[in-house]
Amino acid sequence: MIPLDDDNPTLRLPIVTILLLVAIAATWIFVQGAGLDYEVLASSVCHLGLVPGELTAKAAVGASVPIGEGMSCVVDNDPIKYLTPLTSMFLHGGWLHVISNGVFLWVFGNNVEDSMGRVRFVVFYLLCGLTAAAVQVAVQPASPVPMVGASGAISGVMGAYLVLYPKARVKTLLFFIVFFRVVWLPAWFFLLYWFALQVLAAIPQLAQAQATVEGGVATMAHVGGFLTGALLVKLFQNDRLLAQRAHGRSLL
Repeated sequence: MIPLDDDNPTLRLPIVTILLLVAIAATWIFVQGAGLDYEVLASSVCHLGLVPGELTAKAAVGASVPIGEGMSCVVDNDPIKYLTPLTSMFLHGGWLHVISNGVFLWVFGNNVEDSMGRVRFVVFYLLCGLTAAAVQVAVQPASPVPMVGASGAISGVMGAYLVLYPKARVKTLLFFIVFFRVVWLPAWFFLLYWFALQVLAAIPQLAQAQATVEGGVATMAHVGGFLTGALLVKLFQNDRLLAQRAHGRSLL
């Protein structure tokens, strides 16, 4: 399922959401070479991606992970590792990864920003992303595999949307093997279904929590980010803005 839009209007231009999308796009193009040069892409992921085993010192320095023909990421002790929980949030592994994250952030982020205010939304977004990364590190503390993507932070935004606007409707693109259809789904159904898929996908990671090499999607980061957003949204929501939104919708 891919969200395309929602029926939940905003009262203010979502400047922070737009700036986050610009930052993600700029990082993809200017730091990661838009994925056109695999060496540049791999280097950005290796050096600026979050490596759990580096942060916890549970991965041996010099251990390597193959990332392509004749290429490997090597565990080191560079001080930049302490910044990677932040830098990794703006990196991606491919076009599909960056586009899908951008779509999810736009559809759900503008309303959450509109309900928190810009400064609160920035803090909330970063906190969700950092907590999501911490959850993944806690599950696989010795992994030497770099982790990148805004998915953890965006999952937090989705958790917040579920709490704030469960009755909104999400315009969704559904795929049925080779067929597709666009339907309107209740936000609570879309978001809970998505969350259930992440939980199911995370079960193997939990079962192999001590594994040192584990590729694929960091689904525990998605689970951790979503729960963080759902739990913290009430602390970040702006009651005045919510009242304005409710009044604005009543006038439509």
